[in-house]
Amino acid sequence: MTSRPAAGGGRWVEVDPGRVARWVEGFADRHGPPTTTVEGYGLLLTAPDGATAELHTPPGAPATADVPGFVAAAGKPRRLGLLLARKGAVAVGVAEGPDLVVSKVDARYVQGRTAAGGWSQQRFARRRDNQAKAALGDAAELAVRLLLPEAARLAALVGGGDRRAVDNVLADRRLAPLAALRAERLLDVPEPRHAVLVGAVAAARAVRILVRDPEPA
Repeated sequence: MTSRPAAGGGRWVEVDPGRVARWVEGFADRHGPPTTTVEGYGLLLTAPDGATAELHTPPGAPATADVPGFVAAAGKPRRLGLLLARKGAVAVGVAEGPDLVVSKVDARYVQGRTAAGGWSQQRFARRRDNQAKAALGDAAELAVRLLLPEAARLAALVGGGDRRAVDNVLADRRLAPLAALRAERLLDVPEPRHAVLVGAVAAARAVRILVRDPEPA
């Protein structure tokens, strides 16, 4: 389980699907038995002391009306596509439940910032732009080869890394079936490598919970 502060207050907690039921029990023990409300993102738990927990439905899982249904849906194995992109690197994969069953990582050099006194800014910008476009083209081709044939079997496509880079890859018209499956979640990952792709499977399957503690008296 991981935790980090949330913009606007509270904290985000990421919980493995198999531990969600225990997490909800712990929330009830700390704050009292909560009421459950169905929301667009999933379920809202409101405790008697004012604490709340937003249970966000993980990518590819169906909407549910109660906690037992949510737990069952979150824990059910799903086939997810992964598209991680950052700068000149891309990683694509397919996960069956917690297992990565298809994977490919590719990287193309993209010039970084130049030191003072180097090439003119315009020349540098043109070269860097060309390198970035070539890298995105390679990423799209990789997605066409490995992810597009899986589109009909995927419950969702989860992106990660740089949002603009992922957007640009999925802008390829050939990838429209994948773009239609894209989940709102964007994984925060470093430069895509195979180990990063493996770790992204758990992050894509995790249940995100926004917890807000009761206001002090």
